[in-house]
Parts: sequence; C-alpha cells; structure tokens
Amino acid sequence: MVTPVPNLSTLPRHLSERISVIGDRPIDDTKAYVLYWMHHAIRDHENPALDVAIAVGNSIGRPVLVYQGLGGNHPYNSDRHHVFIMEGARDVQQGLKRRGIAYRFYLPEKPEKPTPLRDLSREAALVITETFPAPPFPKWVGSLADRIDPPVWTVDSSCIFPMQRIERRFERAFQFRKHTWPEYQQRIRAVWKDLEPDQAEFAGSLPFAGIVLQAADLNELCARCRIDHGIGPVHHTTGGSHAGYARWDAFKRHGLSSYARLRNNAAIMPPKGVSRMSPYIHYGMVSPFRIAREAAESESKGAEKFLDEFLVWRELAHNFCFHTPNPEHVDSLPEWASKTLEQHLEDLRPAIFTPEQLERAKSGDPLWDALQRSLIRQGELHNNVRMTWGKALLQWTRSPSEALRILIDLNHRFALDGNDPNSYGGILWCFGLFDRPFKPEIPIIGSFRPRPLDQHARRLDMATYTENVDVPSSGARLSIAVIGAGLSGLRAATVLSDHGHRVRVFEESNGPGGRMGAFKWEGTYVDAGAQYFTARDARFRRYLESWIQEGIVSRWDAELAAVDAPGKFRTVGSSLERFVGTPRMNRLAEHLSTGLNIRYESAVTRIENYDGKWRLIHATGMSDEKFDVVIIATPVEQAVPLLPAGSDMAAPASGIEMLPCWAVMAVFDDPLPVPYDGLFFNGAPLSWAARNNSKPGRSDSEIWMLHAANDWTIDNIEADPNVAAEKLLESFFHLTDTSRTQPRAVKARLWPFASASPPLDDGCLWSATEGIGICGDWCAKSRIEGAFLSGTAMSGRVLGQALQLGKKRGRRIHG
Repeated sequence: MVTPVPNLSTLPRHLSERISVIGDRPIDDTKAYVLYWMHHAIRDHENPALDVAIAVGNSIGRPVLVYQGLGGNHPYNSDRHHVFIMEGARDVQQGLKRRGIAYRFYLPEKPEKPTPLRDLSREAALVITETFPAPPFPKWVGSLADRIDPPVWTVDSSCIFPMQRIERRFERAFQFRKHTWPEYQQRIRAVWKDLEPDQAEFAGSLPFAGIVLQAADLNELCARCRIDHGIGPVHHTTGGSHAGYARWDAFKRHGLSSYARLRNNAAIMPPKGVSRMSPYIHYGMVSPFRIAREAAESESKGAEKFLDEFLVWRELAHNFCFHTPNPEHVDSLPEWASKTLEQHLEDLRPAIFTPEQLERAKSGDPLWDALQRSLIRQGELHNNVRMTWGKALLQWTRSPSEALRILIDLNHRFALDGNDPNSYGGILWCFGLFDRPFKPEIPIIGSFRPRPLDQHARRLDMATYTENVDVPSSGARLSIAVIGAGLSGLRAATVLSDHGHRVRVFEESNGPGGRMGAFKWEGTYVDAGAQYFTARDARFRRYLESWIQEGIVSRWDAELAAVDAPGKFRTVGSSLERFVGTPRMNRLAEHLSTGLNIRYESAVTRIENYDGKWRLIHATGMSDEKFDVVIIATPVEQAVPLLPAGSDMAAPASGIEMLPCWAVMAVFDDPLPVPYDGLFFNGAPLSWAARNNSKPGRSDSEIWMLHAANDWTIDNIEADPNVAAEKLLESFFHLTDTSRTQPRAVKARLWPFASASPPLDDGCLWSATEGIGICGDWCAKSRIEGAFLSGTAMSGRVLGQALQLGKKRGRRIHG
C-alpha cells in the first residue's frame, strides 16, 4: 500500500530532529527496500542516517539497502581520495555484513557513466541520504529528488546539534557559541544506541554488480578510473573507522590534554598538539558523537579547547554552508569584507602567479612553498599554518575571486579533509568570514586580519618543518628513471618529482618535446611535428589557464577547411578550440622540463636488473645509477626492445603499430592565395597543410607545413627527401587549385613514429612485479592531450607502487 509521509514525531526524537524532507511524496511500502545513499557518513555505527533507514524499514516491514558510489564526475576525484574512501568502505562493508544489512559499492570507470541511483530508486520505498551542505552535494541531492518517484530525506549525521535546528546563519563564533552551548552541554555525553534491523537482509537482484572491497587491489581499481592520477595516496593516513579510532585513541592518550598548549606548533613532528582527525570526520568514518563524548570525559584544559574547536568552530562552518546558497563565491562574505575587497581591488600586487605555479609550490616564498608541498605530499596542512597559506593568495592573484577559486581548488584536490564545510569556513576566514575588521588598513588586504608569511616563518623551526613535509607521500623515496623527454615522460617526471621522489630523465636528442618538435630554419622556428592540440578532458584543461597566462600556450583562431576535391573547400566548424605552444610547439615541453634532472643526448639501449635494481645501458656503457622504477616514454617500437625478456607488457605493446609520416617545410617570398590557415585532405598523398605564420608568436615569413598521409608515407618510406618534398608540394598546389609558386627553401623530414594504429585507451602499461611502465601518446589516442594524461596515469601507477613499498619498508611519519 502507499502510505503518507509519516509524522516524524513517531520516530525517536534524536533521529526525527535530524531529518529534512524533500517534497511530500508518500512512501510506497510495496517496494523492495528502503534505500540509504551513503557518502559522508562512511560508518556502520552511530550513524543517524542509517538508523533512520532502519527505523523506517522496520516500521513498514522492508529491509535496508545501503548504496555507496564514487561518481566519476566529482571535480576533485583522484587516487588520493578514491583510495581513502575505499579503505573506509571496506570497514563499512564488513560491519554491515555482520549486522545483516545489504550493502553495494559502485565504482564507474568513466565519469560520463550515469549513477545507478535512479535505477535503484525504482524499487525504493524511500531514499535517505546525509545532510551535507558543501558543494556539489546539495545540488546533487536536489537533482536526484526531482528525477525519482520516492520521497527523499536527508539526515544530519555530522553535527552534535543538528543543522536543521538552527534557523539562521551566524556571523561570529561567540554568537554561535552563546546560542548553541546549552544544547551541547546536554548532548555531548549522551551515548548513541544503534538501531538493529528486524528484517532479513535484502537479497534481490540489482542493476549493477557491486565490488567486494576486502579482496580488491585498490590501486588497480583507481587505475581503471578516469580520475586524476597525479595526486597519490598518503601512507600515514589509512582510511576507515578502525584506522580513525586508532588515531583518536592515540591522541587521547598523548595529545588531548596538551591541545590548548601545543595545537599551534606546526613544527613538532609527528604532530602532538593536533588530532589530525579531520579526514576521518570529513568522510564520517568516525562518529562525531563518540569524539565529543570521549573528549568531554577527559575534563582537561586541552579537552576544553578541543571541544570548543570541534563543536563551535566546526559546526559554525556547517551552519554557514547550510544557510548559504553558494559558499564558493565572494558574495557570501560579510558586508564589511566585501567592501574592503572592492576598495583594494586595484592595489598593485607584488607578484602574480598562475594556478600551476601555486599548485607546484613555485611562489619562491620558503614558508608558503613548504606549506603547499605539505598538501601535495602529505595531503594535509596543520590547522594554524593553513590560515597563513590561504591569506597569501590575495597578494599573488589578479582578484579576490581568483584567489578564492584557486584556494578552493588546491585545498579540495590535495587535502584529505578538503571539500568539507570546515574547508569553506577556514578558507573564507582568510577573506573575513567569522572575523572582524582590523585597523589600520593595509594595501591589498585592506582591513583583513594580517598573517605575514615572514613573521610566521620566524615562529617555526623551518628546517625541521621542511624536512618533515618533504617526505614523499608514499613514505618511501624511490629512485626513478624516465626514458624519453616527450610530453608523457616529462609529465610523469614532474608529478613524481613534486611528490618527493628522485627522478632522472634520459633523452636521446638534444632537447625536450618528442613529436612536438620545432626546428629553427630560415631564421625562424617551424612546427614540424604536432601542429596544434585540443583540450577535451578536464584533467588537462585545468592547466590551460596557467599556460595561457604565462604565454606558454595560445589559442590558434585559425580558419580551417577540408579539401574534398581540387579547389573545393569545406569550412570546418570553429566550436573546437585549438591551441599551440608559443612561439613554437615544443615550448610546452620546455616548460614542463624546467627544474627536472635531464640528461640529453643519452640514448638508452638496454635496461638490466642487478640485485633488484635497474641499471641503464647506454651506447657508451652501463650507468652507475640504480633505479627502483623505470618508465619508458618512447614510441612503442623503441619501447618494446628495452623490456626485459618475458615481460608481460611485451604482448600488448607489440600489438601497436606506429605509422610514419613525411613532413615538408616550405618558405615562400610572398603569401600564397590560399583562403585558409589549415587544411585537412581526404586521401593520399596529403593529410594536412598549415600556414605556420598564422599561429600566434610566429614570424611573418610565409611558411607552409605539409604532412603526408600515413599510407602514402609507407609506400614512399625509402624515397629521397627531395623527391618526397617535390611530390607533396605538387599535390598541395593541385588540391588547393593554386598556381605553382617556387618556394625559397624546402626541407623534408620523415617522422618514423608519427601515430599509433590502433592506439591503446589504457593510459599506460605497468608491471608492478618488474617495476617498469610504458607511457606515451600511443597509449591514449595519439593526441597531445593523451600524451599528458598518459604520463599522469603512469605517475599514478608508480605512486601506488611506492605506497605499497613504503608500507613494506615500515616508513612512518606523523604518527
């Protein structure tokens, strides 16, 4: 039967007060189950959302089905967050199995794959999820409620005093404390009693097969997902309730009583003054009720201060997000803060850094860069220095909105506790939230509370702090050889170096770039290989803003056409943006090579294993260096011969054929009367032609680059370069219906490994047993974007391997 929405007062008060009902649709108790969508209360105990589901299920005679998924379209999905969440899900899966509650974990490999929530809801009497006010979850929950038939309830499983019970937004902590403290005094010592289901575990069929996480290789699962593989998991913070409570118990014994005295000392390593519980609290892997209850039992000055931070400041941030439609916008700031930002918007900044420079800790300020490296490598920032880290960006960005956007991005992507209401509270505090004006006003920051980097650095033992945060995320520092300084190899080397590993790049030519090569010819640079690139994937597009801002990359607003017959041009739509390196294509490779340890004109002919380490054999002999890992970032024909005998990567790599391409450069005294800047040809002998001087940053000389079709190149692979050039030029003038003009100079070059047929779509190849990986554009659809993402995927494989090695070696920091 279909029953009306029940009176919430029929539920226990400690549950009913936490429920928000979206819509007033009835509950259909003929359906198969009560569905609980778990995302930020990843625990099987002291979980109000789970208890509400059990209570309703018991009342209508239906079991509970718990669904947890890691959607590929979350903007901050990465190996770091995925591994941590799945470690927590392992504990949940075991705990719910013991309690006889059905649980399914869903992990889509591709972000565009739709969530199964809509399919699951068709058999649900009611859908329950947590009240989590940080973006994007309010929007996601609202969208789900609009598209399904059963009612949706959200349940506050995060706060001691439910968010729903506080009807307005508070601007200051002292006001919030005054309003809420009597409630906290009544609640913090209460023991939470879990409800038990009286229905048999749901055993029906579902529209997807869940993953049994107990036996799963989490790094392998991550590698299959189209997420950010350039942010590796951290060895010292394992996800899950068991690990979370172990850390909490250690803090209670050794840190809670001294919290008030030591909490701001960021140089103590491992940190004794802070709990480092925020990742577990953010994902709800530990019960906030238990944390508050056990802290209150301590009755020390440290516990008193801890509870003030945990209850007042933490739940004030939840209150802010709950009552703020868009906490990611400067419009959410207090009026005085918005006013001072506007008044100082035009103040001269001492420096402007790109998002990439800030991400990679390249500001030049020793303290700030160390703090950012802590985020990259440790996945955390000490709660005191995080405020100094955040305030610095106002002086290094073009606007407060840009500073806020970059801070949110860096914090949420790298910090395990990122994307939390507390994240918004802390970041926006840097912009005046929960604070008051300070006099006198200061340029750029106006009446904000100042936190100068140099002053904070003097309060720290910088040598000790830097030494500790620079430990690699895996705990074990690997020695890594990268063979090939094309885009894939450079990207892998950059990520692994930024994560604290020792990386050496070996390149057979005299410069970086691979097929992005440009040649100085006739007094200018000519793009002889890749002509442009597109940016379809958000993981690649993220860096475009920085490259454009630095002048490394520019948009190429070219007029393009396809040539269907001689003189028959068909304009190619301009909806797809195209980009080029400036002033030449290999400028991007040069940029990525900055700061790396690269040995040019060093051709590796063989790699051999000696006592569990790899050594590289060069034409001049064997290198003395020993490497834990070797990354081969070359065309497949060059990669396969380097593999050790019997390698399990040889078969998939050998199945790839690299196709050659003749390229011809021709310079003319006068512009050719061709009405387009780039031409696609359908059929041999040409495939592409471009006016090099139409690209941004090039000289005015009329230079055309012609690329032959792969089939024609194969048929003419042994041709004399001058003969190949003449035939391709003849075809160009014929197909463009242009009078033959003698070029002032002509040069032909054969690219023997221009494109893959067919390319892999795996990102990279990796053998954990060998410690060898292969990457390149041929692993990812033969595009520049694909080369970058292949290198990122390769770094993710190595970071996952490093994590396992670090655990085996027993390296530990931070407790």
